[in-house]
Amino acid sequence: MKRGRETDAVIATIADYAVNYQSTSELAFDTARLCLMDSIGCALLALDYPACTRLLGPEVEGTSVPSGARVPGTRYQLNPTKAAFDTGSAIRWLDFNDTWLAAEWGHPSDNFGAILAVADHLSRKSKLDGTRGFTVKDILGFAIKAYEIQGVLALQNSFNRVGIDHVLLVKVASTAVLTAMMGGDVTRVENAVSNAWLDASLRTYRHAPNTGSRKSWAAGDALARAVRFASNAMAGEMGYRSALTAPGWGFQDVWFKGEEITLERELDAYVMENILFKVSFPAEFHAQTAVEAAFLLHEEVAPRLSEISEIVVTSQESALRIIDKTGPLTNPADRDHCIQYMVAVGLLNGSLVAEDYEDETAADPRLDQLRKKMVVRHDQRFTDDYIDPDKRSIANAVQVHFDDGSSTENVTVEYPIGHRRRREEAKPLLIDKFRANVATQFESSRTARLVELFNGGPAFDGMEIDRLMDLLVPPAG
Repeated sequence: MKRGRETDAVIATIADYAVNYQSTSELAFDTARLCLMDSIGCALLALDYPACTRLLGPEVEGTSVPSGARVPGTRYQLNPTKAAFDTGSAIRWLDFNDTWLAAEWGHPSDNFGAILAVADHLSRKSKLDGTRGFTVKDILGFAIKAYEIQGVLALQNSFNRVGIDHVLLVKVASTAVLTAMMGGDVTRVENAVSNAWLDASLRTYRHAPNTGSRKSWAAGDALARAVRFASNAMAGEMGYRSALTAPGWGFQDVWFKGEEITLERELDAYVMENILFKVSFPAEFHAQTAVEAAFLLHEEVAPRLSEISEIVVTSQESALRIIDKTGPLTNPADRDHCIQYMVAVGLLNGSLVAEDYEDETAADPRLDQLRKKMVVRHDQRFTDDYIDPDKRSIANAVQVHFDDGSSTENVTVEYPIGHRRRREEAKPLLIDKFRANVATQFESSRTARLVELFNGGPAFDGMEIDRLMDLLVPPAG
């Protein structure tokens, strides 16, 4: 950036935070360990799906990069840009990773794709130079920052309302943190972050009639761009001081019609402390409590499917905007963003797993029959509590009515099991989830070793990150 005028305040604040902030929150670090564990588990589970794995690997087949970054669950060792794409795409693929909900939505654990790739690469390179690499504790600290940048930007700024995909915030957050990881000062971070803001993309692929698998690799793409922006800044590439506020051509005038991008609160560790986990089943988070309610009604409803006259799902405004869908659902990406489909599976089976979004399960005619009987309604209280910073609930209610005039209880679930208010209840289930996900790729002894490591708490923090990534490499063959 050329000197002589001030950098946009939001960019300057993010850069200063990325370089100078150090969290002392034990809650944030404890939660970050769970997030790292859960993200790696989600990435490993995704490797069972060819639609994901066909995108992974070196850009030139058969090549490997000395001191390159590992991709969890594979034998790939890649340049950090491609490794960030691969790891981020795998973490995000099944919509099973952690979530943040506010005016904007997103998945802060996406950032681990780039943080792990760059940290692994730099740590391997540092060993060749005889210098110190990054530890797990370092990675947790970087994650706290990335989560905070993405999540606080999401609190009051609704990018989806103007058609921008939320992965822009992943791009901004990872760009800031990666540049600092590479040794960048505040000015270099400002340069990199300003370029990230200029890189907004449409969210067309998240909505009918174009819902498609790009929504599963969009975060990986954002992370690869973040690595590029950080690397460019470290090479001396310029930035753009008024990327947000330039009259006519800045982000705010072009996309937000003059409305300001704001940071609602001081950047600290708030987002990590309050992150939402997907604990027991993969589902777009606005539907998590609706699916829990459906599970509770399963035993009563499943024997009476032919007697159902109407199913009423009561929800928040955000759910109605993004996952209230009628008509044909053409692929898994469509189904895992349809509240009616997820509730139907829950009522029918009393469970929901990733395979339930595949064509084989979706071919069951009973699911469409149940969907056709659903009415989705808005409850203003649910919306008010959703945006209340002291509650941050994601409430849904489900009630089933029968032909004879009887009905089930109107089952309301205010807080999903992944919410901070249910954290202690969720912890053992998150460990079980991780164990099951790891076991899809590794033998029992390696699975037990990884579970033991992540259960080590602060004792785990001193482990070198490249050693951890090596433990995620499968045996030859």
